[in-house]
Amino acid sequence: MENKQYKSGFISIIGRPNVGKSTFLNRVIGQKIAIMSDKPQTTRNKVQGVLTTDDAQMVFIDTPGIHKPKHKLGDFMMKTAVNTLREVDLVLFMINAEEGFGGGDEFIIEKLKDVKTPIFLVINKIDRIHPDKLMELIVQYKEFLEFAEIVPISALEGSNVDRLLEQIQKMLPNGPQYYPADQVTDHPERFIVSELIREKVLHLTREEVPHSIAVVIDKISKREGKDMIDVMATIVVERDSQKGIVIGKQGALLKEVGKRSRQDIEHLLGSKVFLELWVKVQKDWRNKASNLRDFGFKEDEY
Repeated sequence: MENKQYKSGFISIIGRPNVGKSTFLNRVIGQKIAIMSDKPQTTRNKVQGVLTTDDAQMVFIDTPGIHKPKHKLGDFMMKTAVNTLREVDLVLFMINAEEGFGGGDEFIIEKLKDVKTPIFLVINKIDRIHPDKLMELIVQYKEFLEFAEIVPISALEGSNVDRLLEQIQKMLPNGPQYYPADQVTDHPERFIVSELIREKVLHLTREEVPHSIAVVIDKISKREGKDMIDVMATIVVERDSQKGIVIGKQGALLKEVGKRSRQDIEHLLGSKVFLELWVKVQKDWRNKASNLRDFGFKEDEY
Protein backbone atom coordinates (compact mmCIF):
# COMPACT_ATOMS: atom_id res chain seq x y z
CA MET A 1 0.00 0.00 0.00
CA GLU A 2 1.28 3.46 -0.85
CA ASN A 3 2.21 5.83 1.96
CA LYS A 4 -0.17 8.72 2.42
CA GLN A 5 1.36 12.08 1.61
CA TYR A 6 2.76 14.00 4.60
CA LYS A 7 0.65 17.06 5.47
CA SER A 8 2.00 20.22 7.04
CA GLY A 9 1.08 23.84 7.45
CA PHE A 10 0.58 26.90 9.58
CA ILE A 11 -2.65 27.58 11.44
CA SER A 12 -3.53 30.94 12.97
CA ILE A 13 -5.78 31.00 16.05
CA ILE A 14 -7.64 34.28 16.13
CA GLY A 15 -10.42 35.71 18.26
CA ARG A 16 -11.44 38.23 20.86
CA PRO A 17 -9.39 38.40 24.05
CA ASN A 18 -10.14 35.64 26.54
CA VAL A 19 -11.91 33.10 24.29
CA GLY A 20 -9.50 30.30 25.24
CA LYS A 21 -6.87 30.41 22.46
CA SER A 22 -3.93 29.72 24.79
CA THR A 23 -5.83 26.98 26.66
CA PHE A 24 -6.50 25.30 23.30
CA LEU A 25 -2.85 25.61 22.22
CA ASN A 26 -1.54 24.15 25.47
CA ARG A 27 -4.09 21.31 25.25
CA VAL A 28 -3.02 20.42 21.70
CA ILE A 29 0.72 20.65 22.33
CA GLY A 30 0.41 18.79 25.63
CA GLN A 31 2.49 21.22 27.67
CA LYS A 32 2.44 24.82 28.68
CA ILE A 33 3.93 27.17 26.09
CA ALA A 34 1.30 29.90 26.10
CA ILE A 35 0.40 31.72 29.28
CA MET A 36 -3.16 31.63 30.51
CA SER A 37 -5.01 34.19 32.54
CA ASP A 38 -8.55 35.43 32.97
CA LYS A 39 -7.29 38.93 32.18
CA PRO A 40 -7.75 39.97 28.52
CA GLN A 41 -4.73 40.67 26.28
CA THR A 42 -2.60 38.03 28.00
CA THR A 43 -0.88 36.94 24.79
CA ARG A 44 1.22 39.76 23.33
CA ASN A 45 3.60 38.14 20.88
CA LYS A 46 2.75 35.34 18.48
CA VAL A 47 3.38 32.01 20.18
CA GLN A 48 4.05 29.12 17.84
CA GLY A 49 3.16 25.63 19.02
CA VAL A 50 4.20 22.64 16.95
CA LEU A 51 2.21 19.39 16.88
CA THR A 52 3.94 16.54 15.03
CA THR A 53 2.25 13.20 14.30
CA ASP A 54 3.28 10.28 12.04
CA ASP A 55 1.60 11.83 9.02
CA ALA A 56 1.36 15.57 9.71
CA GLN A 57 2.93 18.59 11.32
CA MET A 58 0.67 21.44 12.40
CA VAL A 59 2.25 24.73 13.41
CA PHE A 60 -0.24 26.74 15.47
CA ILE A 61 0.13 30.47 15.93
CA ASP A 62 -1.68 31.81 19.00
CA THR A 63 -2.20 35.49 18.28
CA PRO A 64 -2.98 38.38 20.62
CA GLY A 65 -6.73 38.84 21.05
CA ILE A 66 -7.94 41.25 18.37
CA HIS A 67 -9.24 44.50 19.82
CA LYS A 68 -9.29 48.20 18.95
CA PRO A 69 -5.87 49.49 20.05
CA LYS A 70 -5.56 52.18 22.73
CA HIS A 71 -1.75 52.63 22.73
CA LYS A 72 1.38 51.65 20.80
CA LEU A 73 1.53 48.23 22.47
CA GLY A 74 -2.10 47.64 21.49
CA ASP A 75 -1.30 48.73 17.97
CA PHE A 76 1.63 46.29 17.86
CA MET A 77 -0.56 43.45 19.13
CA MET A 78 -3.26 44.22 16.59
CA LYS A 79 -0.81 44.29 13.64
CA THR A 80 0.75 41.03 14.83
CA ALA A 81 -2.61 39.26 14.87
CA VAL A 82 -3.81 40.55 11.49
CA ASN A 83 -0.45 39.95 9.75
CA THR A 84 -0.55 36.24 10.56
CA LEU A 85 -3.74 35.86 8.51
CA ARG A 86 -1.80 36.44 5.28
CA GLU A 87 0.93 33.95 6.10
CA VAL A 88 -0.97 30.82 7.08
CA ASP A 89 -2.72 27.84 5.45
CA LEU A 90 -5.77 27.93 7.72
CA VAL A 91 -7.42 30.35 10.15
CA LEU A 92 -9.25 29.20 13.29
CA PHE A 93 -11.67 31.93 14.36
CA MET A 94 -12.37 31.05 17.97
CA ILE A 95 -15.36 32.35 19.90
CA ASN A 96 -16.52 31.94 23.48
CA ALA A 97 -19.87 30.08 23.44
CA GLU A 98 -20.77 31.45 26.86
CA GLU A 99 -20.38 35.10 25.84
CA GLY A 100 -21.90 34.71 22.37
CA PHE A 101 -21.68 37.35 19.65
CA GLY A 102 -20.13 40.68 20.65
CA GLY A 103 -18.93 43.94 19.10
CA GLY A 104 -15.38 42.62 19.05
CA ASP A 105 -16.49 39.74 16.81
CA GLU A 106 -17.89 42.17 14.27
CA PHE A 107 -14.50 43.93 14.21
CA ILE A 108 -12.72 40.60 13.56
CA ILE A 109 -15.23 39.45 10.93
CA GLU A 110 -14.58 42.67 8.99
CA LYS A 111 -10.85 41.79 8.99
CA LEU A 112 -11.62 38.19 7.95
CA LYS A 113 -13.75 39.20 4.95
CA ASP A 114 -10.59 40.08 3.00
CA VAL A 115 -8.83 36.81 3.84
CA LYS A 116 -8.48 34.23 1.05
CA THR A 117 -7.37 31.48 3.45
CA PRO A 118 -9.99 28.87 4.57
CA ILE A 119 -11.55 29.80 7.92
CA PHE A 120 -12.89 27.41 10.57
CA LEU A 121 -15.32 28.71 13.18
CA VAL A 122 -14.28 27.10 16.48
CA ILE A 123 -16.90 27.50 19.20
CA ASN A 124 -15.08 27.04 22.52
CA LYS A 125 -16.41 26.54 26.08
CA ILE A 126 -19.39 24.45 24.93
CA ASP A 127 -19.31 22.70 28.33
CA ARG A 128 -20.80 25.90 29.77
CA ILE A 129 -23.91 26.27 27.58
CA HIS A 130 -27.13 24.43 26.68
CA PRO A 131 -27.06 22.62 23.27
CA ASP A 132 -29.94 24.83 22.02
CA LYS A 133 -27.77 27.91 22.46
CA LEU A 134 -25.06 26.25 20.38
CA MET A 135 -27.42 25.88 17.42
CA GLU A 136 -28.44 29.54 17.72
CA LEU A 137 -24.78 30.61 17.66
CA ILE A 138 -24.03 28.52 14.57
CA VAL A 139 -26.96 30.05 12.68
CA GLN A 140 -25.99 33.56 13.79
CA TYR A 141 -22.31 33.36 12.76
CA LYS A 142 -23.07 31.67 9.43
CA GLU A 143 -24.92 34.82 8.37
CA PHE A 144 -21.73 36.88 8.58
CA LEU A 145 -19.16 34.67 6.90
CA GLU A 146 -18.77 31.45 4.93
CA PHE A 147 -16.79 29.00 7.04
CA ALA A 148 -14.98 25.94 5.66
CA GLU A 149 -15.92 24.08 8.87
CA ILE A 150 -17.74 24.82 12.14
CA VAL A 151 -16.43 22.82 15.11
CA PRO A 152 -17.71 23.15 18.69
CA ILE A 153 -15.11 22.24 21.37
CA SER A 154 -14.18 22.55 25.02
CA ALA A 155 -10.44 23.30 25.11
CA LEU A 156 -10.40 23.02 28.89
CA GLU A 157 -12.01 19.56 29.01
CA GLY A 158 -10.64 18.37 25.65
CA SER A 159 -14.11 17.64 24.18
CA ASN A 160 -14.10 17.35 20.38
CA VAL A 161 -10.51 18.65 20.12
CA ASP A 162 -9.41 15.44 18.31
CA ARG A 163 -12.15 15.92 15.72
CA LEU A 164 -10.99 19.50 15.15
CA LEU A 165 -7.41 18.26 14.62
CA GLU A 166 -8.66 15.70 12.06
CA GLN A 167 -10.49 18.45 10.14
CA ILE A 168 -7.41 20.68 10.24
CA GLN A 169 -5.19 17.89 8.92
CA LYS A 170 -7.58 17.26 6.00
CA MET A 171 -7.41 20.94 5.07
CA LEU A 172 -3.59 21.25 5.13
CA PRO A 173 -1.49 20.95 1.97
CA ASN A 174 1.08 18.21 1.39
CA GLY A 175 4.37 19.53 2.68
CA PRO A 176 7.61 18.99 4.59
CA GLN A 177 8.23 18.60 8.30
CA TYR A 178 9.33 22.15 9.21
CA TYR A 179 10.53 21.40 12.75
CA PRO A 180 12.16 18.38 14.44
CA ALA A 181 9.55 15.94 15.79
CA ASP A 182 10.38 16.68 19.45
CA GLN A 183 10.23 20.47 19.15
CA VAL A 184 7.02 22.01 20.54
CA THR A 185 7.67 25.71 19.99
CA ASP A 186 9.94 27.97 17.94
CA HIS A 187 10.35 30.44 20.81
CA PRO A 188 13.67 30.54 22.67
CA GLU A 189 13.64 29.45 26.30
CA ARG A 190 14.24 33.05 27.45
CA PHE A 191 10.90 34.10 25.96
CA ILE A 192 8.96 31.28 27.61
CA VAL A 193 10.67 31.89 30.97
CA SER A 194 9.70 35.58 30.82
CA GLU A 195 6.12 34.65 29.90
CA LEU A 196 5.85 32.19 32.80
CA ILE A 197 6.91 34.93 35.23
CA ARG A 198 4.48 37.42 33.66
CA GLU A 199 1.68 34.87 34.02
CA LYS A 200 2.28 34.60 37.77
CA VAL A 201 2.20 38.40 38.16
CA LEU A 202 -1.09 38.48 36.20
CA HIS A 203 -2.59 35.84 38.48
CA LEU A 204 -1.55 37.54 41.69
CA THR A 205 -2.05 41.27 41.07
CA ARG A 206 -5.03 43.56 40.93
CA GLU A 207 -6.78 45.02 37.89
CA GLU A 208 -4.62 48.13 37.36
CA VAL A 209 -1.35 46.25 36.99
CA PRO A 210 -1.64 43.55 34.28
CA HIS A 211 -1.27 45.46 31.01
CA SER A 212 1.51 47.62 32.42
CA ILE A 213 3.83 44.67 32.95
CA ALA A 214 6.77 43.47 30.90
CA VAL A 215 9.31 40.89 32.04
CA VAL A 216 12.91 41.12 30.85
CA ILE A 217 15.28 38.18 31.37
CA ASP A 218 18.66 39.62 32.36
CA LYS A 219 20.50 36.32 32.64
CA ILE A 220 20.06 32.56 32.28
CA SER A 221 23.20 30.57 32.99
CA LYS A 222 24.12 27.08 34.20
CA ARG A 223 26.10 26.98 37.41
CA GLU A 224 29.47 25.32 36.85
CA GLY A 225 29.62 21.71 38.02
CA LYS A 226 26.09 21.82 39.49
CA ASP A 227 22.58 20.85 38.40
CA MET A 228 21.44 24.44 38.90
CA ILE A 229 20.42 27.22 36.50
CA ASP A 230 20.56 30.85 37.62
CA VAL A 231 17.80 33.08 36.25
CA MET A 232 17.74 36.84 36.82
CA ALA A 233 14.70 38.77 35.63
CA THR A 234 13.29 42.28 35.89
CA ILE A 235 9.56 42.94 36.12
CA VAL A 236 8.91 46.32 34.48
CA VAL A 237 5.89 48.43 35.50
CA GLU A 238 4.75 51.95 34.54
CA ARG A 239 4.13 53.59 37.92
CA ASP A 240 5.61 53.63 41.43
CA SER A 241 2.24 52.55 42.87
CA GLN A 242 2.34 49.44 40.64
CA LYS A 243 5.84 48.63 41.86
CA GLY A 244 4.47 48.61 45.41
CA ILE A 245 1.64 46.27 44.40
CA VAL A 246 3.98 43.81 42.63
CA ILE A 247 6.40 43.72 45.57
CA GLY A 248 3.56 43.44 48.12
CA LYS A 249 3.60 43.86 51.88
CA GLN A 250 7.11 43.08 53.13
CA GLY A 251 7.88 41.59 49.72
CA ALA A 252 5.26 38.84 50.12
CA LEU A 253 3.69 39.07 46.65
CA LEU A 254 7.01 39.13 44.80
CA LYS A 255 8.14 36.14 46.86
CA GLU A 256 4.99 34.22 45.81
CA VAL A 257 5.56 35.19 42.14
CA GLY A 258 9.09 33.82 42.47
CA LYS A 259 7.99 30.58 44.12
CA ARG A 260 5.30 29.78 41.50
CA SER A 261 7.50 30.87 38.58
CA ARG A 262 10.42 28.75 39.75
CA GLN A 263 8.29 25.58 39.76
CA ASP A 264 7.20 26.12 36.14
CA ILE A 265 10.70 27.13 34.99
CA GLU A 266 12.23 24.03 36.60
CA HIS A 267 9.67 21.90 34.77
CA LEU A 268 10.49 23.68 31.48
CA LEU A 269 14.29 23.52 31.82
CA GLY A 270 14.47 20.12 33.55
CA SER A 271 16.82 21.41 36.22
CA LYS A 272 16.85 23.11 39.61
CA VAL A 273 16.53 26.88 39.26
CA PHE A 274 17.72 29.78 41.41
CA LEU A 275 15.45 32.69 40.48
CA GLU A 276 16.15 36.31 41.34
CA LEU A 277 13.46 38.92 40.58
CA TRP A 278 13.69 42.72 40.52
CA VAL A 279 10.95 45.30 39.94
CA LYS A 280 11.67 48.48 37.97
CA VAL A 281 9.52 51.49 36.99
CA GLN A 282 9.72 52.61 33.35
CA LYS A 283 7.12 55.35 32.92
CA ASP A 284 4.68 54.98 30.01
CA TRP A 285 6.75 52.20 28.37
CA ARG A 286 3.80 50.93 26.31
CA ASN A 287 3.85 54.11 24.24
CA LYS A 288 7.59 54.24 23.58
CA ALA A 289 8.88 52.40 20.52
CA SER A 290 12.39 52.02 21.99
CA ASN A 291 10.99 50.39 25.17
CA LEU A 292 8.75 48.09 23.13
CA ARG A 293 11.81 46.92 21.17
CA ASP A 294 13.89 46.47 24.34
CA PHE A 295 11.14 44.37 25.93
CA GLY A 296 10.91 42.02 22.95
CA PHE A 297 7.98 43.47 20.99
CA LYS A 298 9.62 43.51 17.57
CA GLU A 299 7.70 44.40 14.44
CA ASP A 300 7.22 41.34 12.22
CA GLU A 301 9.40 41.31 9.16
CA TYR A 302 6.72 40.47 6.63
